[in-house]
Amino acid sequence: MVGHTLMSGSYFFGYGSLVNLHTHGYDEAHNATLHGWRRVWYHTSLRPIAFLSVERHAASQIHGLIAQVPNNDWAALDEREFAYDRIGISTQVAHPLSDALDVAVYQVSSDHKIEEDIQHPILLSYIDVVAQGFLHRLGEDAVADFFTTTQGWDAPIHNDRAAPIYPRHQTLTGSETAMVDHHLKTLGAKIID
Repeated sequence: MVGHTLMSGSYFFGYGSLVNLHTHGYDEAHNATLHGWRRVWYHTSLRPIAFLSVERHAASQIHGLIAQVPNNDWAALDEREFAYDRIGISTQVAHPLSDALDVAVYQVSSDHKIEEDIQHPILLSYIDVVAQGFLHRLGEDAVADFFTTTQGWDAPIHNDRAAPIYPRHQTLTGSETAMVDHHLKTLGAKIID
């Protein structure tokens, strides 16, 4: 499950699929920004597809959301994020709530990182979920920011839209699909079947 639980705060910071509220039941969410970190696609020995993760990077910031974990019960979320470590980041998150909060972020352990290869592609259905979440929660500029600030787009992207592999896949509208395709084309992403 979670490797190194450094904090058991009452909020998580979502920067990928957790931004899409259709993928979970943590409804008390607030827009937030994590300073000193950036998003990156990690390829690991844990499964044959890439994970979206974060890494420390002093000059970067990540837009996303914070959401409360009721009763400080992390079990279900830790199970969902089984390949990640939960890291305390309270002092690095800007949010609209007046209270000082305990906030944690999920990060793939660097112990599991391997070089990218065609055996560990990024799932297009996963990208779709993340982009849709940013669009609905933070708008089109946040979608563009997700694509331009995330590292690792040189990895192959597996087009699994016809038969989604990502367990929390969502149905996109035609315009949402076109938006994702436009950003991937702009990045020069390599789509494989």
